[in-house]
Amino acid sequence: MTLSRRALVAGSALMLVGRPARAASARRIVSIGGAVTEILYRLGQDAEIVGVDSTSLYPAEALRTKADVGYIRALGAEGVLSLNPSLLLAAEGAGPPDALRLIEQAGVTVVRVPGEPSPAGIVERVRVIAQILDIPERGAALIREIEQGFAQLAEAKARITRPSRALFVLSLQNGRPLVGGQGTTADAMLALAGASNAAASLSGWKPLSDEGLIAAAPDAIVMMEHGPDGAAKDPFTLPAFAATPAAETRRLVVMDSLYLLGFGPRTPAAARDLMAALHPDQAGKAKQP
Repeated sequence: MTLSRRALVAGSALMLVGRPARAASARRIVSIGGAVTEILYRLGQDAEIVGVDSTSLYPAEALRTKADVGYIRALGAEGVLSLNPSLLLAAEGAGPPDALRLIEQAGVTVVRVPGEPSPAGIVERVRVIAQILDIPERGAALIREIEQGFAQLAEAKARITRPSRALFVLSLQNGRPLVGGQGTTADAMLALAGASNAAASLSGWKPLSDEGLIAAAPDAIVMMEHGPDGAAKDPFTLPAFAATPAAETRRLVVMDSLYLLGFGPRTPAAARDLMAALHPDQAGKAKQP
């Protein structure tokens, strides 16, 4: 065997042996889902992130400094694979399934992160991510912080004697509201904030007629700063909204979408802020981290 051939064989062997070591020491993570990205940053793993999806709005540097691989439910396998990732962390609902399957078939480890909108669900998300990254101590520390936040939230909620009847409006399509009924993230957030859901008779996200809106009689309207149809609009300019108790006090609460419905590490603070806005005389405001 000539020297050059020996060098070639030796080099090939080193490349094969070196691959697992490279994956362990230089992990390349693509994070899909706003809450997943928030957790990674809070766990101090941002240096390993090479790409995020378009819902990763916090912290702001995520989309500013990492490659944007598109919307959580409309991912392209080619765009993700172009970043040469070793790990893809995908929030529940990420897809399409065919794209995730192609990414997995290309040799990328794909971990599907659970998405239950509850305190226990948030803790489980942190636990799963910390476990796959082999940083259990950091995960445990973040979980303790989150649980302490929910404990303080529960104390504040116990002081509410007159729960607000709130309606969460996701969008206004041609003046007709799309509202959050039972089983939605909106319903879960309203419950955390000590409010009753004025759309509790509905299941999922449903359009509400003028008659249904008036019958729901909400004390307050909750919206996102930027929903599916753009920036939040004043709903009280519409006749049906103007006929609700919420219009009498102009009780409209508008909050950042990911902060409000992301169900990530900031959720205890978001729920406390929503609680304070819905019950200004009964609950204090939290400080957003």
